[in-house]
Amino acid sequence: MGFWNTNIAYAVGLLTTDGNISNDKRHIWLTSTDKQLLYTFRDCLKIKNRICINPPGSYSRKICYRISFCNIKFYNWLLKIGLKPNKTFSLASLKIPKKYFFDFLRGHIDGDGSVIYYVDKHNKYKGKTYVYDRLWITLRSGSLKHIKWIRKCIRKKLHMKGSLSGWKDKKNKAKKMLWSLKFYRNDSLVLIDHLYYRSNLPCLYRKRKIAENYIKKIGKIN
Repeated sequence: MGFWNTNIAYAVGLLTTDGNISNDKRHIWLTSTDKQLLYTFRDCLKIKNRICINPPGSYSRKICYRISFCNIKFYNWLLKIGLKPNKTFSLASLKIPKKYFFDFLRGHIDGDGSVIYYVDKHNKYKGKTYVYDRLWITLRSGSLKHIKWIRKCIRKKLHMKGSLSGWKDKKNKAKKMLWSLKFYRNDSLVLIDHLYYRSNLPCLYRKRKIAENYIKKIGKIN
């Protein structure tokens, strides 16, 4: 399980955002409101652990699901590549092979990022309505060091830096800053080509569908 491949890289992306590793040095878990994401994660790691409803808490108002498992070897491997317990605000760079960076990034976006596409009809000028197709991809993190590392990697590979901004979550009692890295239309199209470079990749289907719908709308073939 400790050897890199497409599935492992994607699973690491999910663990970096929606997952955690316990202080007991053996347990790993992933929480999501999307059950399909957990099934995909389970398939990627070739485990058969049960997916259950997460105990009520502040994670989300929606129903949350959770999968947890124990694997000391995999736990130690995650530590070696840069993950750690209670990582939200302290995560920095990770040791991701160049070959699998976009598989990792796809997992990162599926875990706590977004792919947004909508038709904007609200811009008006002299009584005329101008219609725009809006598309952007956003990555999020509680750690500035981590989001800057992602930005640096994307900039090095694709020569684009995105828009970095911070905000404070009202639900966060500590009032710590949260960070987002946003890529608009043209840069998002470049990212889409690298994130979904073939049809049978592990992904969150609904986010890939958003990207595909936009590509179909503008006539771009991936």
